[in-house]
Amino acid sequence: MELTYIISLLVLVFSVIIHEIAHGTIAYSLGDDTAQASGRLSLNPISHIDLMGSIIVPAMLIISSSPVLFGWAKPVPVNFNNLRDPWGELKVAIAGPAVNILLAIIFCMFIRFSLLPEMNGIFMIIASMNLFLALFNLIPVFPLDGSHILFNILPESANGFKMFMMNSGLFILLFILFIFPGTGWIGDMTMRLISLIAGISY
Repeated sequence: MELTYIISLLVLVFSVIIHEIAHGTIAYSLGDDTAQASGRLSLNPISHIDLMGSIIVPAMLIISSSPVLFGWAKPVPVNFNNLRDPWGELKVAIAGPAVNILLAIIFCMFIRFSLLPEMNGIFMIIASMNLFLALFNLIPVFPLDGSHILFNILPESANGFKMFMMNSGLFILLFILFIFPGTGWIGDMTMRLISLIAGISY
């Protein structure tokens, strides 16, 4: 059990790091070098670790034997004014969840086609962790990626709603987590999708 938690924690750390690097890489490709200039396009965990999200929260979940392990890295800095693409902010927002979904699909394929069957347990952790992170971040509540995606497709007439969500989003998110403790509904959705993609029973 202890080994599983250690592997899960390592997978979580690198999954959230890759998530943030994806945001910064797309921003860089669209003209903003803020993340690169600040050394945030590196796989070095030191430059991405957030004390609360990368250490304290995961540690508390492990200690409490939570069925869900979750955390976050420091968001990469992006100056949206530097983006050359009018849809740049939307593309940057999508990049993080998209790379997590891609990783989940890749490792599900390893399981489905039994490429390295002795590694299926680790592949399952990688796939489920990344898909969970993607689904959670796609919740359209500020400051999650889903809110930035939503804000970019809403018309200008919805600016009042956007401001409300930006000012109240954190409280709304905490309320959602309180009503659905442990985000079990996302975990259940994650495992159902993983079982479908990987071709295993759930």
